[in-house]
Amino acid sequence: MNRVEVEIKKLYPDSVVPTYKTEHAAGMDLSAYLASSLSIAPGERSLVDTGIAIALPPGYEAQVRPRSGLAFKNGIGLVNSPGTIDADYRGEIRVVLINLGDTDFEIHSGDRIAQLVVAPVSRVEWQQVSVLDATTRNAGGFGHTGV
Repeated sequence: MNRVEVEIKKLYPDSVVPTYKTEHAAGMDLSAYLASSLSIAPGERSLVDTGIAIALPPGYEAQVRPRSGLAFKNGIGLVNSPGTIDADYRGEIRVVLINLGDTDFEIHSGDRIAQLVVAPVSRVEWQQVSVLDATTRNAGGFGHTGV
């Protein structure tokens, strides 16, 4: 297991620092930071503050991902999933939630709304060619292997 030190700034005294909930969890829970509760109607999107900012070291990104329990039980997802936080971003982490369920969803400050996964990043150096090597799959996609 790789460990990386990441600086975090609580933007408000009662902002919640993300934590892992189990020993082998890949993601840390991100919590909402709200002045008052927020209701998201079915089909509606909302930008939700977390009250924290981070400074990732070069060579890393943070991915904001949906929480599976919220998705399954309430239809709550992320519009841009996964959302990417680059190593040079220093602003507040904010989460774009969408309610794909059939009832209003209420969020309170401190509620866990998403997951944060920190991962290494590879930089690509393109090598332009006129022909790509052949594979068994080649250009097959979008269901080419059947149901």
